[in-house]
Amino acid sequence: MTADAVFAAALDTAQRTATAISQLSSTEEVGLDTAYATQHALIARRLARGERVTGLKLGFTSQAKAQQMGVHDVIMGTLTDAMRLDDDAVFDRRSAIHPRIEPEVAYLLAADIDGVDTALPLAEIVAAVAPALEIIDSRYRDFRFSLSDVVADNTSAAGYVIGPWTPFEQAGTLDNHAVRLEVDGRVAATGSTAAILGDPGRAIAAAARLAAAHGFALRAGMVLLAGAATAAVPLPDHGVVEATITGLGRVGIRTHEGSDSLTEGSR
Repeated sequence: MTADAVFAAALDTAQRTATAISQLSSTEEVGLDTAYATQHALIARRLARGERVTGLKLGFTSQAKAQQMGVHDVIMGTLTDAMRLDDDAVFDRRSAIHPRIEPEVAYLLAADIDGVDTALPLAEIVAAVAPALEIIDSRYRDFRFSLSDVVADNTSAAGYVIGPWTPFEQAGTLDNHAVRLEVDGRVAATGSTAAILGDPGRAIAAAARLAAAHGFALRAGMVLLAGAATAAVPLPDHGVVEATITGLGRVGIRTHEGSDSLTEGSR
């Protein structure tokens, strides 16, 4: 087996069993090309089990977080229908290792984006925009990883929830909208959409560039998570997590430890 296939198998098992593994970089140097090849092999395993790609996500879109990790570019991961939960659905905490949650801006693509050609106005590329929550869960011990580690681990993607869609032309500019994250009615984090690349609309061009460089496809009907607007917070074992973005509305999820299925209300 190739290195990326071996890495993908280990990460897939870690995710399916909710068991942390050692960082790939702890045993050998892993380049970014190998990391993205590992991610593609990892998603291929999920697709072979019947999952379907529903979108893509960006990571390290916050300048502060990127500087903290010592990186200078955003990264990309893949979303599948098995990761999608309905607004206010229940997520079983047992299906994850050490999950965290963060508020994001979600875009619904109206057109295919090929290569790095994003010369079209955003109104012709984006159909709608929505508040979103992303559950991230590194499959590595202690939630610690290098850049290549996290890319190989599908950028820690574990689940996502989309709130109500607003037609893009009605949403207006999103360059500085207030964002609030609450856990059980208490404010856990506040921020602004400006934390996402300075303006979340820039996520479209960033995604197109990464897709062209690393073998992803951006297709009409896909969801694009533009990145986190605040720091991620630990996902509680039991509770309600809600995010509100001024002008876009609210999205929420409930957590529980002990439901019969891994997720309830998904798909």
